[in-house]
Amino acid sequence: VCGCLGPRCCGRCRRAAYCGPEHQALDWRRGHRRSCGQHAAGDDSADAIPEHNEFLFPEYEILIEPEEPEFPADSTDDEQGAEDTSKDVKEQEELGATGTADEALQSLDEETLEAMAKHETEEEKIFRMFKKQVASEPEQIIRYCRGGEGPLWVSGENRPEEKDIPNCVCGAKRKFEFQIMPQLLNHLHVDSLGESIDWGTLVVYTCADSCSGGNEYLEEFIWKQDYSMGST
Repeated sequence: VCGCLGPRCCGRCRRAAYCGPEHQALDWRRGHRRSCGQHAAGDDSADAIPEHNEFLFPEYEILIEPEEPEFPADSTDDEQGAEDTSKDVKEQEELGATGTADEALQSLDEETLEAMAKHETEEEKIFRMFKKQVASEPEQIIRYCRGGEGPLWVSGENRPEEKDIPNCVCGAKRKFEFQIMPQLLNHLHVDSLGESIDWGTLVVYTCADSCSGGNEYLEEFIWKQDYSMGST
């Protein structure tokens, strides 16, 4: 009833298939108890798949467009930022050599203080680059890049290593194919579920050999990365 693989089925009519007991119970309460009895009596209308908007996510059309390359000017900003950061560090080292931190802060002018305030940690820089990349397409919900560059991470924390990505059931390695962006949460109306669902990005790794399971679903691997505690 939800579009996922349904290995379970109704023990009474043997026609309705479910991905698990939760959706089977929901379907029963939402009307299958009536349609199941009708099917037993020979009513063919029970073959229709019900629409359970109460617990299913809404469906949308996904538009696929290539991402525009970054402008060369962007690299200039990054280089300038790196130079400013290097300058800030050098100034702090010089100040530390001439006196205590309190004495140094008292002698700093407003421009130097502002430069120090803008000094980014590595984690803040990663998150800033993530927001900068996403800003060009703020409605983007999926980034697809099979065989190309790696995913766009929201944090330097909780990144998988090669050993963390299990091989496919066929024995081949899995590689990054696409990632699901947090913008999707705005479309799914997850607040209506009564449960907390959140992520920074969901990274999907699929079989490098693109093995085929015939008409069956193949299980792939997903890595969930949350926002860093230091990101704002």
